[in-house]
Amino acid sequence: MSLSIRNRIPGTVTAVTADEAMATVKVRLDGGQHITAAVTAGAVKDLGIAPGTPVKALVKATEVALATGHVEGISIRNQLAGTVTGIAVGGAMASVQVDVEGGGLTAVITNEAVEALGLAAGSPVVALIKSTEILLSAT
Repeated sequence: MSLSIRNRIPGTVTAVTADEAMATVKVRLDGGQHITAAVTAGAVKDLGIAPGTPVKALVKATEVALATGHVEGISIRNQLAGTVTGIAVGGAMASVQVDVEGGGLTAVITNEAVEALGLAAGSPVVALIKSTEILLSAT
């Protein structure tokens, strides 16, 4: 199956907490950082996800927000430290490439946000991703 999602970060499931409808899946990314995905309990069963299962975390570039440091007082728990490796500016939006340990991410944000954050190649950033916006693929 081909997908348009370009953000595909490999990792290994470390924990699964499920109820009748939903589950949280904790994943240790290959670079050592941790994320949590919120998926349906049916998906966990269908994909055979359990601790030790290798997976890829899939995230649309439009669902990745950037900050210049760790953010307190926010419900988003997935905060991946990284470094900007490149920025492609368009008419209104920019595509920002971020190297996180264990993989790379692309964030699509406004040109105004790039300017306001002072982003450039080499800038340290934190990628923010809601757990409900992370899809999992069994590898």
